Amino acid sequence: MFTRLLPSPDRSVLLFGPRGTGKSTWIRERFPHAATYDLLDTREALRLRKDPQALYREASILPADSWVVIDEVQKAPELLNEVHRLIESHNLRFVLSGSSARKLRRGKDVNLLAGRAATVSLFPLVSPELESKLDFEKILRFGTLPLAITRDDPQEYLRAYAETYLVQEIQAEALTRNVGAFARFLEIAARQNAQVTNFTGIARDAAISRQTVQNHFEILIDTLLGFWLPAWKLKSSNKQVSHSKFYFFDPGLARALTGRLPYPPAAEESGALLETFVLGELRAHVSYTGKHYPLRFWRNYDGAEVDLICETANGFAAVEIKASTRWDKSFNRGLRRIREELGVEDVHCYGVYLGERQMLWDDIRVLPVADFLRQLWDGDILP
Repeated sequence: MFTRLLPSPDRSVLLFGPRGTGKSTWIRERFPHAATYDLLDTREALRLRKDPQALYREASILPADSWVVIDEVQKAPELLNEVHRLIESHNLRFVLSGSSARKLRRGKDVNLLAGRAATVSLFPLVSPELESKLDFEKILRFGTLPLAITRDDPQEYLRAYAETYLVQEIQAEALTRNVGAFARFLEIAARQNAQVTNFTGIARDAAISRQTVQNHFEILIDTLLGFWLPAWKLKSSNKQVSHSKFYFFDPGLARALTGRLPYPPAAEESGALLETFVLGELRAHVSYTGKHYPLRFWRNYDGAEVDLICETANGFAAVEIKASTRWDKSFNRGLRRIREELGVEDVHCYGVYLGERQMLWDDIRVLPVADFLRQLWDGDILP
């Protein structure tokens, strides 16, 4: 068992996270005595969809302040009306978990509880949770989903994960009619993980329309398998890349979708995989700590780039990530340029790499990955 950093709530929550991140395990650990409705049980899901008021009749006998768990709530979004009533009339508290927000966000007349439940996220395992299992070579190859870390054969688990996703989340939920075309899109999108997204190029390679590509990316966002990293747009210049980058939520999943699991990461893969992992840690940190700073990247049309820029309560943090065991002076180019472009003194620049020693290049602190992550979770990088 890993000790997860997601805090226990004191009021109702909508708990989102991709499949396999450990939501059900976290719920069982934190709410062992809660009345639980598991909508992965098809019989239970059908029963409650047929008669949503059954939830009200059954839960209304519970004492005030009792906890009620509804797992995979997106399978019966009509239950949210009854949840709303029970919160208001009986002071019950709910944990509503889901691995897809699509039907909740896009469904007509879906009750999103109007602020009566906080929205929280569970991410794959992060470095403080992994402790002795923090093996960067394995992480870049297989990611940090709990079962990818603990199973003897992470390849088979991740391969099955990708295939199960296609069946359960795409075909079973009827999110797209052409699963074959979506599978082609997934492989191409995974090969372009951590790059500025070219919809036209992906459409050409997948033999589908540009609009279909955009719709498929919306499916990935809504089913929590990926996220956009927007470009930072400086007001002082219009000669900057404004298109977003797309990242899958876990490097192991990205490799599973490209069929690269049997092989060690090639040099051309490693940079994107390390970015995916470090960015996942940053996203988890700002979420679990409640800071919710927006994360961005920056790229100028002359080729200067910074992998991450974030405005914190203590100025700006700019981070360049390199899957190299040696830090080269040329890696500092983007960090120096962003400091000049921002025109403010409080820009804290960091280089992150796979080497073993910390170093200082003028005003740029270069840190091994483990040191950077330790300082991140200690509150030093994004204060």
